[in-house]
Amino acid sequence: MTPVKQDTAVHALPGDRMADLLGELVAKGFTLIGPTLNDTAIELDEIDGVEDLPTGWTCDQEAGYYRVEKREDKARFGYASGPTSVKRFLYPPRLQLFQAKKEGASFKIETNNDTSPRYAFVGVRPCDLHAIAIQDKVFIGSDFTDPDYKKRRNEAFIVAVNCLEPSRVCFCASMNTGPSASSGYDLLLTELIGEDGEPNYLIEAGSKEGAEILEKLSLAKAENDQITLAKKLVDEAANKQERAIETEGLVELLKENLEHPYWEDVSERCLTCANCTMACPTCFCTSVEDHTDLLGEIATRDRVWDSCFQESFSFTSGRPQRSTIKSRYRQWLTHKLSSWQDQFGTLGCVGCGRCITWCPVGIDLTESARMVTQTPATSGD
Repeated sequence: MTPVKQDTAVHALPGDRMADLLGELVAKGFTLIGPTLNDTAIELDEIDGVEDLPTGWTCDQEAGYYRVEKREDKARFGYASGPTSVKRFLYPPRLQLFQAKKEGASFKIETNNDTSPRYAFVGVRPCDLHAIAIQDKVFIGSDFTDPDYKKRRNEAFIVAVNCLEPSRVCFCASMNTGPSASSGYDLLLTELIGEDGEPNYLIEAGSKEGAEILEKLSLAKAENDQITLAKKLVDEAANKQERAIETEGLVELLKENLEHPYWEDVSERCLTCANCTMACPTCFCTSVEDHTDLLGEIATRDRVWDSCFQESFSFTSGRPQRSTIKSRYRQWLTHKLSSWQDQFGTLGCVGCGRCITWCPVGIDLTESARMVTQTPATSGD
């Protein structure tokens, strides 16, 4: 993604021209990944075109609760973040690292030659743009680079969408990660619904590559009243959010409250199912798995997503170092909202609320942070 250096004016994209935008991306060789209605959730998946977008659908979310619902209009992006994020494509749940094939009395090692397509992500929310930026720091922000992630990331094209429909679990405004996007995209859309229920869009470029696509579309510049309305809708989306995290002093307060009684309370509810880490757009814990075929001719090693909620994850020196649910939940939360800052210069949470929605027992990250930091810690055992 090359920063844009030319005209960054906001243009108007009529709703019926969305197909033209997606067509330009396909013509450039991108595989489209966008929101679509799969079974009973709106999630990111491969799409063929505008007909696969969740037109007229939204979602209702709360702690441990998710339902899709019909809208009264034909909005294509009128929903909040679903169970999947861009992480699933840039940092896949399972990746073959290498395989060993038996050749006589020896083995031939074949490393992974990635053949993943060039992805164009459509409908990426501002919170997920920040999540991508966080993972960039983890995987390509130092001398220790993940080559597979780097390749996928460098080839990706991002069409972001300002978020005008926060759910009841969203708290991006308090994390300064939304609901409007300021960087990290090639193109940025804002969806405006007319009185007839039809969507139209404001579109602007955020990179040289995005500006080239925009130029091919030959769009008129947006009217001032459209731009004013878009800003108003973004502000209203921020004000609608019911949850928040107070980030002032949060890093140090969590470090000072490692023996707070709340850790024991929340451990009685936590199932250590790892749903929160699987749905999180920034969590990056992995393990490796080795497999052989029945004849012992081929052995493979795969990298797979793992979770700090699994007892086996901290297994070293003959035993797990975090044997209790309390210790594992505390590790996750304090890493996400405290020690992540020490490692990467930013918090590991973007306020998307996925961990709240997809927790089977409805444990709320914002409540956990508030409970631990509001009351002084007591003596531990």
